[in-house]
Amino acid sequence: MRMFDLRQKEVINECDCRRLGFVADLEFDICTGCIQAIIVPGPSKFCGIFGKEEEYIIPYPCIKQIGPDIILVAVREEAVKSGKGRSE
Repeated sequence: MRMFDLRQKEVINECDCRRLGFVADLEFDICTGCIQAIIVPGPSKFCGIFGKEEEYIIPYPCIKQIGPDIILVAVREEAVKSGKGRSE
């Protein structure tokens, strides 16, 4: 599967059945080349027109299923929310 294919899939949290958004980026382990997490932009600040200051960083083990249209994850939303200005 290519990154483009993942970007076309919507991420849904099966714990509360909420739509989190679409995959925007991936986090890789540079030594193994394995995916560590998927990154989904958070909700817009005001009426969908102002910038997004948060993102969801969903660890790979939290991904339950990747289907043809959606990616099911099981996460507590507070646990995976992060500001964009994170340092790694």
